Amino acid sequence: MADKHIPGVLMLDIQGQNLSTEERRLLSRQAVGGVILFSRNYTEPKQLQDLIAEIRECKPDMLLAVDQEGGRVQRFRSGFSRLPAPYRLSKLFDQNPEEAISQAHSCGWLMAAELLHFGLDLSFAPVLDLYTSVSEVIGDRAFSAEVDIAVRLIKAYIDGMHTAGMVATGKHFPGHGTVVADSHVELPVDDRPESEIWAHDLRVFSDCIDVLDAVMPAHVCYPAVDQECAGYSTVWLKSILRQRLGFEGIIFSDDLNMEAAKQIGDAVTRARKALSAGCDMVLVCNAPQSASEVADYLEKSEHPGNPRLARLRGAPSREIASLFETDKWATAAEVAGRLSE
Repeated sequence: MADKHIPGVLMLDIQGQNLSTEERRLLSRQAVGGVILFSRNYTEPKQLQDLIAEIRECKPDMLLAVDQEGGRVQRFRSGFSRLPAPYRLSKLFDQNPEEAISQAHSCGWLMAAELLHFGLDLSFAPVLDLYTSVSEVIGDRAFSAEVDIAVRLIKAYIDGMHTAGMVATGKHFPGHGTVVADSHVELPVDDRPESEIWAHDLRVFSDCIDVLDAVMPAHVCYPAVDQECAGYSTVWLKSILRQRLGFEGIIFSDDLNMEAAKQIGDAVTRARKALSAGCDMVLVCNAPQSASEVADYLEKSEHPGNPRLARLRGAPSREIASLFETDKWATAAEVAGRLSE
């Protein structure tokens, strides 16, 4: 029998701004260890706190996540600081590198501190993909087009997150920025030779591996390395990420309900494939029935839970409780606001 205190390996979403009876039932299941929130789940901070309290009534140790990168990917806006798109930091770096590094740290801290203040555990950030003009889905979510600049900015941003008390999740391994297709709607294929991927996109992950707590692979196929897309690939996740890069943190799947992930079969097949490839937690979003079916499978399988997931819970620094009364928050919010203009 599974230990109810070990976090389940399924992360799912909810439909509205409070929980339905069926959602309460689903969140209470052993297989469920996390909830990711979206813009539809949020109106203002008090509503968010009430929703988080509802979720934690179902399971006190639930891992609560959101995509709060900044720019066009910021799920919570009203009542939160306006966060800049990461590529704004690259523009600043061209003029004043040290100032850009300082502001990257400030933005990472601000993003994490505000989420921790309201009771969330993590944002799936930062994006480690490189900027290119061909990828609209990544675009200005990336920190830079240059590996060395991206690494410096990302490390500063992660240091800010860590200072606040939040783990960092690097995505989308080994790099999504060079493909035109959007994995939300189709399976992208990156035909570059392995040497080119290692020299550019993958080097960002390699150079940041010592500061990453978690990694999220891309639903992208790199046929020069493996015919499986990265999120289902033992080559990418076990041979390269774990063994060659020495990564010891948590591996999240990207949403298994994205079109690029659906190529191999139903939701249970996808979850089984991702877990066997090396993922520690799987995301199934915008498909409650599929999430329930995956929970059924997990509770009957060898993947009922993973104790390592508990290390991802937020550990806010002491100042977070009175965050909005601190000069540090006011300064960071002003910096982020200027960068966002």
